[in-house]
Amino acid sequence: MKHLVLIDGHHLMYRAYWAIPRTLKTRSGEQSNTSFGVASMLLAILAKEEPDALLFCFDEGEETFRHQENETYKEGRAETPDDFYVQIPRVMELIDAFGFRTISDTRYEADDFLCAYARAAEKEGMRVTIVTGDRDAFQLASDNIRIAIPHKGYQQAEYLGPKEVEAKFGIRPDQVPSYKGLSGDSSDNLPGVRGIGPKTAAKLLQDYGTLEGIYENLSKIKPVLREKLERDREQAFFCERMAVLKCDIDLTVSLQELAIRQLDPARISAFFDILDFTLLRRRLSALLATPYGAAHSLALSVAVPEKVEEVKTKEQLSLF
Repeated sequence: MKHLVLIDGHHLMYRAYWAIPRTLKTRSGEQSNTSFGVASMLLAILAKEEPDALLFCFDEGEETFRHQENETYKEGRAETPDDFYVQIPRVMELIDAFGFRTISDTRYEADDFLCAYARAAEKEGMRVTIVTGDRDAFQLASDNIRIAIPHKGYQQAEYLGPKEVEAKFGIRPDQVPSYKGLSGDSSDNLPGVRGIGPKTAAKLLQDYGTLEGIYENLSKIKPVLREKLERDREQAFFCERMAVLKCDIDLTVSLQELAIRQLDPARISAFFDILDFTLLRRRLSALLATPYGAAHSLALSVAVPEKVEEVKTKEQLSLF
């Protein structure tokens, strides 16, 4: 069974930016913590998942259909420092050096593309790993689709299929939008039903199946909860609708175009040289020495210096 890895690009960048000290710079003074973290996790993903195909999905702007329906959608998030944004072009160069495809569109979020490609690949008989930390993606978990949440770089990824989603949240994957309709999601500025938390939301869904089922059985629900549900009924259904991922998107990049054929070691190592990533060149060499690396790369070796200069952030970098 072919294996497709879908990566939430912004999630990986944010994770790298905050995990690797911002003091990490090249000899010329260019800040490189985000690029280092993304490159390191990407090497780990390739080594651990051994994908046959790979795609990076990105958010492009703030004019998606969700923003059009809700002007306050995702408001209230902490501002990301400017030194994150200036590193994005380098990350895009990194992805290009590996020869991987990216996709984005002002009308949709990265999660919608994760959904569209995961479902399409599943229909084609592929298994799918989605690398993200966004709870919306949990609704996609199935027998052939699992969600991988990076921890310690990607050394201890947490995998969630249907059973793991149910064990973690007390709900099935298909109930995730209803769950967010009830308990809300502060990261997306969706309040849900005020006064109903995750545990209560899960119990209600266990008893009545769907948000619609809950409202059809209000008379059976104790008064203190019924009052809250009646008060925020419209808000609950709105938040649920905002959480449903859009899967019927045209795949402007075909599944066939995502196939990993021949990684170019010289091109990747040249990029690492620009940013003084000597440590990552060693890891690239190690990847190329594996059966997977040999089968998916040009037959070229990567020369690295015998000694790796000391890095002040050694403890943090070791996690990646």
